Amino acid sequence: MKIFGQHDEQTIRQIQDVATRACATALMADGHVGYVMPIGGVAGYREQVSVVGVGFDIACGNAAIRTNRTLADFGGDAAEQHQTLTVLANEIASSISFGIGRKNLADDAPVDHPLFDDAAWEAVPRRDRQGLRSKARGQLGTVGSGNHYVDVFADETGTLWVGVHFGSRGFGHTIASGFLSLGQGKQWGERAPEREVLLDLDAPIGHDYWALMELAGRYAYAGREWVARKVVSLMGARERDLVHNHHNFAWRERHGGEELVVVRKGATPAFAGQRGFIGGSMGDDAVIVQGTAAPTDSPLEATQRAALYSTIHGAGRVMSRTQAAGKRNRKTGAVISPGRVDDEMMRSWLVQKKVILRGGGLDESPHVYRRLPDVLAAQEDTVEVLHTLRPLIVVMAGADEFDPYKD
Repeated sequence: MKIFGQHDEQTIRQIQDVATRACATALMADGHVGYVMPIGGVAGYREQVSVVGVGFDIACGNAAIRTNRTLADFGGDAAEQHQTLTVLANEIASSISFGIGRKNLADDAPVDHPLFDDAAWEAVPRRDRQGLRSKARGQLGTVGSGNHYVDVFADETGTLWVGVHFGSRGFGHTIASGFLSLGQGKQWGERAPEREVLLDLDAPIGHDYWALMELAGRYAYAGREWVARKVVSLMGARERDLVHNHHNFAWRERHGGEELVVVRKGATPAFAGQRGFIGGSMGDDAVIVQGTAAPTDSPLEATQRAALYSTIHGAGRVMSRTQAAGKRNRKTGAVISPGRVDDEMMRSWLVQKKVILRGGGLDESPHVYRRLPDVLAAQEDTVEVLHTLRPLIVVMAGADEFDPYKD
């Protein structure tokens, strides 16, 4: 088992437990505790897939678009640029929906996408099929809350990028919950504990899960690309390049001469030359990376093989949401326990970094995350940085936005 970086004891125990069932495992440097399998965990199985390994936010991932515009296009000096970017931040916040359903100004989400006619829908129980399809249509193009975002960046040349992070929303959550129940002998829709459920892919239940997981992947891709391109249009820009990847998904891949089902939970595929977009936090740089082309049979290639050609998906949390923001009475707003981060700490960080924030809560403050350069360094040169993206605008759901599918 390959473990990058330093981790707490519970995270290590989780990946060790996964290793008792998988034929290959690895843990990325941004890892932390998750449901059964840690975030940042990678596991290879023979003709099986782990429902909690893929997770509840099936096909969560990142997309980044490089535009034809530069920061200089937004004004001749810093004050003018800030004024223009503030207007853009307000337009993004009012045009893109955060939370459960589409409720902002945009009404052109691709709700008639061919994916809604895919044969995989037949794997959903008939009584629930139409309701789930309607929910999926209503949420396509919504970003959700938690650590999901829409960002505008400038790279090292001043070129502007748009980056987004979110997944398959309530559609993916319903699929995961349904098969978690079925895999424990319960009915679709019946509450089931978050336990390991390995589905055999040559069995009907495994076949159906795989088909719906892949459909959720297409759904997430459609949503992320629509949101990112919507922001590009708000900028009056054109798309020059797209980097797009899942980090909560399962793939059929060849490793060590055999085909494995590789589950990455909060981990990015990173084969040689394969690009990925990795975010830091609302107040830190993001990066475009690619898998390093290592000489055959070199120590670096051996490390990449041990990692199942995977890398980090972000900086990785070091505080839970409650630790960061504290706990309040939902009815009265009274503080039950104080958090470790306050408004002044978060505001000061963002002012220093010159980031324009819309939404966001203390549980997503930069203080809650590791520093991305440290995490990348811990990946032992298995990936190389192509572009460093400095955040200019960060738009997230508000701290009080209710969204049951935020993680």
